[in-house]
Amino acid sequence: MTSALKTAALLGLLSAMFLAIGELLGGQQGLMLAFVFAAVMNIGSYWFSDRIVLAMYRAKEVGPDHPLHQLTAELSQRAGLPMPKVYVIPDESPNAFATGRNPQHAAVAATEGIMRVLSREELAGVMAHELAHVKNRDILISSVAATIAAAIMMVSRMASFAAMFGSSSRSDDGEGQSPIGLLVAVFVAPIAAMLIQAAISRSREFAADAGGAAIAGSPLGLASALRKIETYGKQVPMNANPATAHMFIMKPLNVRGLFSLFSTHPPTEQRVAALMGGRAV
Repeated sequence: MTSALKTAALLGLLSAMFLAIGELLGGQQGLMLAFVFAAVMNIGSYWFSDRIVLAMYRAKEVGPDHPLHQLTAELSQRAGLPMPKVYVIPDESPNAFATGRNPQHAAVAATEGIMRVLSREELAGVMAHELAHVKNRDILISSVAATIAAAIMMVSRMASFAAMFGSSSRSDDGEGQSPIGLLVAVFVAPIAAMLIQAAISRSREFAADAGGAAIAGSPLGLASALRKIETYGKQVPMNANPATAHMFIMKPLNVRGLFSLFSTHPPTEQRVAALMGGRAV
């Protein structure tokens, strides 16, 4: 299965899960409320997530006289993309991300740290990776997945509070919330949602690595950059918001053991192996 088909299937599963929880907890009315809620959250994410995340990390826009802007302009032209806005994040931890609802309204951002530790070839690989995200519209896909997953977890918390205060008990005429539906909503759905969101993100990272290598003209710069970012990132960890961790080229939060199942990024060595093997996973 290609990355695009896998992503579409996982997004469909995530959306279906959210709607199913609404129906289990509230019947047809719950289904409709869940649908409307998901639509509102997705529209908000589509229009405003870029401004929010750039402000969150105090990113400053740079102009044509800045080396990062010049490098991005060169790569954008090579990729056949409109020139995105370019931002620098005042953080010593090496990392970068792309945001924006479509290629015409995109932005790329890199930390001061990443520009200090990477060579020009390595930085070109990183920015090409981010432009591949823009080209593939991964920012929108990831935002939708994160929004639906967050909505599922919020509904789960609401269901647990309802159960705690006794509102899940059945009425005299036998109607009410299904105990099985409540169990699924409270315990199973949040875990499943996080697993699916992480799988979507990992799939898009592999695809962006391959696309970035194609834009840069070689996988060598990106492969070397990924190893450097991982090494320096451990020495200078980034104080990142977990809700935005999926956006970065390298997950700024350390994840080990069983929790790696929920990681939004594949292991670095797997990414490097896929790059150097000339194939996307």
